[in-house]
Amino acid sequence: MSAEPRINDRIRVPEVRLVGPSGEQVGIVPLAKALELAQEYDLDLVEVAANARPPVCKLMDYGKFKYESAMKAREARKNQAHTVIKEMKLRPKIDPHDYDTKKGHVVRFLKQGDKVKITIMFRGREQSRPELGYRLLQRLAEDVQDLGFIESNPKQDGRNMIMVLGPHKKKTEAMAEAREAQAARKASRQGDAAGDATDTDTDADVDADAQVEAPADAG
Repeated sequence: MSAEPRINDRIRVPEVRLVGPSGEQVGIVPLAKALELAQEYDLDLVEVAANARPPVCKLMDYGKFKYESAMKAREARKNQAHTVIKEMKLRPKIDPHDYDTKKGHVVRFLKQGDKVKITIMFRGREQSRPELGYRLLQRLAEDVQDLGFIESNPKQDGRNMIMVLGPHKKKTEAMAEAREAQAARKASRQGDAAGDATDTDTDADVDADAQVEAPADAG
């Protein structure tokens, strides 16, 4: 079945509950009267509630309505947030510098509103020391607790130990903050550029004044 509503001559009922162009309730009128009003307003008669008794119809510019609806749907899809699961792999005996680097990536992912899957990879005899991996995961979770929380507790998976961190901020919030920060940076750059231009104009005015005064000094 088509998702398109019935409009104008496609509406086949004896009477309708009519809604005017501005949303005002006209009341129950014969279909012929509703079509006549649509012609007077140069609008379409659109069935907006087919299952009502009688069906509800509204006077509107259906072409404009369809276009605006398509634009709204497009904008909604554009702004739709998809939570992404990032992955970060660590060794149980990771050195401090590498740990700080990995933690920095985790912080960035959480700020973006993404989940992070942390995998501790055990090799050889390390598999007999799972507490090393557990302590490392707990340390990482504590270091980023302002940005994320443990969504899935550490668990052994073969030679690996896995934990999932979830962000405190929703993806949509992170995206909105990123857009605001970008706009602020752009405004700041434009302000700096305007300030530089003003300084250049001032320097030019000073040079011009000096040139005008030079002959008088020479005399």
